Amino acid sequence: MRAREAAARRFTAPADTTTAVPDTTVGGHPAEADPPRRLHRLEPAELLYGRLLASAAAGGEPVAARFRIADGRSQKLPLGKWLAPVDAVDRAVLAHAAPPVLDIGCGPGRHLAALAVAGQQGLGLDLSPVAVRLARARGAEAILRSVFADVPRAGTWRSALLLDGNIGIGGAPEALLARACALIAPGGAVLVETGPPEAPTRRLRVRLETRSAISPWFGWATVGADGIAGLARAAGLEPCATFEARGRWFARLERAR
Repeated sequence: MRAREAAARRFTAPADTTTAVPDTTVGGHPAEADPPRRLHRLEPAELLYGRLLASAAAGGEPVAARFRIADGRSQKLPLGKWLAPVDAVDRAVLAHAAPPVLDIGCGPGRHLAALAVAGQQGLGLDLSPVAVRLARARGAEAILRSVFADVPRAGTWRSALLLDGNIGIGGAPEALLARACALIAPGGAVLVETGPPEAPTRRLRVRLETRSAISPWFGWATVGADGIAGLARAAGLEPCATFEARGRWFARLERAR
C-alpha cells in the first residue's frame, strides 16, 4: 500500500485495464475530481501511491489525489503532510516512543527522520518502493516489507508506531494489533493514532483516485478513541493512556512484561 524506480515513473496500463468509472457523489454533490463517465486507468495501489509521492516530492504541479470509500465519500490524500517534517503534535507523540522504534507503514519516513535526528534507532516498513526510497533519503532506515511478513528483530522492538491512520492497514485492526504485539518486546508499547472518541470502529473498502487513474478496492479500517481499548485487549495489549493533542487522538497500548 518491484523495481525501486518503476513506481516513480508514470505507469502505463494495457488497454484492457482502462475502466469506465461512473460519476460518484459525496453528500449529494459530485466529487471534485470525478467528471461523469471519465475513463480511469487501473493501477496497483502501491504503484499509484508511489507515483503520487514521487510527483509531490518533485515539487511539480499540485497533485490531485483522493482516498475514496466505497459508500461514495472521499477525502483529499495529505501528500504534503506526509512529505513535510514532523509538527509539534508528532514530536509530543514520539516523546513516548522508547527506542528502538518500529514504524509500521512508515511512508516517506517523517517520523523516522525525526527519531534519527534525536539519535534514536528506528526501522520503517512500507509496501511502496518510492516511500522506502524517500524515507532513506531523509536518513531513515526503511525496508520494503509487509508487517505480516518476516520482520527483522521481531519481539525486540520497544515501541511500534501506527500513526497517520495506519491502524486501518489491512482492514482488520484486531489482527494488526496482535501482530504489533508480537513484534514488540515484553513491556514495550504500541502508539496508535485513532479517531475522536465518538468515531465508530468500521471496516471499509477504499481505493486511491486521481483524475486519470484509480487503484483496485482494498481493505481499510477506522477506530475511534473509545473503541481502541477492546481491540487492544483482544490482541494481548493493555490500554494504558488515551490523549488528545490539537484535535488528534492517540492511545498507548502496552505488552505485559
